[in-house]
Amino acid sequence: MKIVSLSEELGRTTYPGRGIVIGKSADGKKAVVAYFIMGRSENSRNRIFVEDGEGIRTQAFDESKLTDPSLIIYAPVRVLGNKTIVTNGDQTDTIYAGMDKQLTFEQSLRSREFEPDAPNFTPRISGVMHIENGKYNYALSILKSDNGDDSGCNRFTFAYENPKAAQGRFIHTYQGDGNPLPSFEGEPVLVDIAGNIDEFTATVWNALNADNKVSLFTRFIDIETGKAESRIVNKNK
Repeated sequence: MKIVSLSEELGRTTYPGRGIVIGKSADGKKAVVAYFIMGRSENSRNRIFVEDGEGIRTQAFDESKLTDPSLIIYAPVRVLGNKTIVTNGDQTDTIYAGMDKQLTFEQSLRSREFEPDAPNFTPRISGVMHIENGKYNYALSILKSDNGDDSGCNRFTFAYENPKAAQGRFIHTYQGDGNPLPSFEGEPVLVDIAGNIDEFTATVWNALNADNKVSLFTRFIDIETGKAESRIVNKNK
């Protein structure tokens, strides 16, 4: 698979939806994650990321304008010991509970499927990062309708051991804008990871469509010490 520019891939469409990037920093010392949300409706755009313990949660920017919290208010990032979980919905809690009971990442998601938002049937995308004894691996998952048919759920898990420095994988909910919105297809895209956390954060944020982007979370985790450094960028201030 050919590596592509993360900035160019992010900007390839005006509406990739929600997206996860996981990889390793250019110096090979940090595990890297980014999660972003976008929105087309007023309800989707009326959000911010806020810190919540070791993770984050979404919150309405203007509570008076919040109409339906069911699919937009959730904890995208939670930490379970040496594992960092990131998802585009409340399946974060499902994975956390399952892995806390010694289920695997894939087993934990067996009870979930795509979102019930016909006609889009938005995929549930999830990732988990595991750092232990100076070693790092990660996995990504997508749960999709069967080519727009909600009678079946297609489940894909991609696992990456000993990831290379300056590289990551990018998965997002939609191929692009449309009605209904077309689901992501294929493997997570192999992308470059460059710069320190501030440079990486700026690369992601600046590449997203200015009208549709809402919030961004990034984190660099030292693979040797487990020490984490995070950034949050919100369009609403």
